[in-house]
Amino acid sequence: MNPRTLLMHQIMLSDRTRLAAYDEALAATVRPGDVVADVGAGTLVLGLMALRHGAGHVYAIEGDPETAELATRIARDNDVADRVTVVQGDARVARLERKADVVVAELMGNLGPEEEMVEILAAFTRRNLAPGGRIVPERLRTMLAPVEFDGEGWGVWSQPVHGLRFSAVMDYVASAAQLHFFQRTPWVLGDPAVVADARLAERARPLGGEHHVEVRTGGTLHAVVGSFQAVLAPGVELANFPGYPGCNWACWVWPVRHIEVAAGDTLKMALRPPRDSARLAENWTMDVGLARESVRS
Repeated sequence: MNPRTLLMHQIMLSDRTRLAAYDEALAATVRPGDVVADVGAGTLVLGLMALRHGAGHVYAIEGDPETAELATRIARDNDVADRVTVVQGDARVARLERKADVVVAELMGNLGPEEEMVEILAAFTRRNLAPGGRIVPERLRTMLAPVEFDGEGWGVWSQPVHGLRFSAVMDYVASAAQLHFFQRTPWVLGDPAVVADARLAERARPLGGEHHVEVRTGGTLHAVVGSFQAVLAPGVELANFPGYPGCNWACWVWPVRHIEVAAGDTLKMALRPPRDSARLAENWTMDVGLARESVRS
């Protein structure tokens, strides 16, 4: 198996908050005897959870051949091989022998949509979800928030470090997204803007347009942070901003040259996916401006 693939699964299995949220959502969603489809099954953890919560059979759909083979072995090692059918292939064209009562997937990217979860589940469920079937997650949102860092990441450059000034660095950094794991909670300067809000299994709407956020708290605008919020089941949510210990998702950060803002200022933001390689969050770009003066990072 590709070492990067193995490392990715290792990190995801180490995210205890992620697993606990999905476990709670499946406990609330799966009914005794349900057929469950685990889309993007990976190491089969969500499918195994579904069985533990009463599913009668799990179809594990996995695109990577080596990972699909591994999932088969994991099912056997957990003595559930007779209750798991591994389907190796593209979920968008897969057809199951039986309709699924529940579809579960964990395909959220750092921003939410870049792994195409909405599009993949819309195609899959049209063919394979039984009438009245349930989906975990139910909903996926992408949020943008203006922030001031608390002495870390992009926030360090305008602050003295050991009495030394490094603000000149901001003149030499190209406009590009960064991925950041927050160690200290930043100050959110305005209510986050919801720039995408999809109910899973519905056709995805193009992400675009300009969004406005009013600055609520004066401070230094360091960056706009992009993140996701997933509603897994009623009362069960999972989000990557500002993160939590062991979170496997970094936040997407679009740095701006540090600028003082005041309550009442209006921030204008337009998030733009790339024409190709949209699955890489680092390739997404943004236009940012303030009502009182134009800012382009």
